[in-house]
Amino acid sequence: MAADPARKLRRYQQMRDFDRTAEPAGGAAGPDGHRFVVQRHRARRLHYDFRLELDGVLVSWAVPKGPTLDPKARRLAVHVEDHPIEYAGFEGVIPRGEYGGGDVIVWDRGVWRPVEADPARAIEAGTLHFDLEGEKLAGRFVLVRSGRGERTSGSSCTSRTSTPRPAGTPRTTRTR
Repeated sequence: MAADPARKLRRYQQMRDFDRTAEPAGGAAGPDGHRFVVQRHRARRLHYDFRLELDGVLVSWAVPKGPTLDPKARRLAVHVEDHPIEYAGFEGVIPRGEYGGGDVIVWDRGVWRPVEADPARAIEAGTLHFDLEGEKLAGRFVLVRSGRGERTSGSSCTSRTSTPRPAGTPRTTRTR
């Protein structure tokens, strides 16, 4: 998984027309960081995009029901194409007819810390444990791939522990 960021972004770039969308095309990767971002994305269907900064890109999963702090709940997380680091701050409207057309807002952001020494290898192996310190999400989480294919199989994103949040902070993304 530790490949050149430019090579990792080819699929992302091939899927978009940057003359029509304000999404970042991706530039030179900066020093490795440990940012994470969750973006609410109202495309064809409402979902949340969960992204971890790793090896110069944002490794990304689509989470249809959104993340949760409930340790008993499991959420489907579908591994999608890597995104450029600049996408962590992207908010806006992707034009209708473009891949992922709809509005995108940053729902949560913060830092993540992998439990495993080599998180890229852990993702390849199918299980990544990590800690999140975000504005809404905090605690230990795990992504577990179910199935054999890298992109076609689903993963589950589960909170292993939850940190109490200030009053009024949602524990889940479910709307009423």
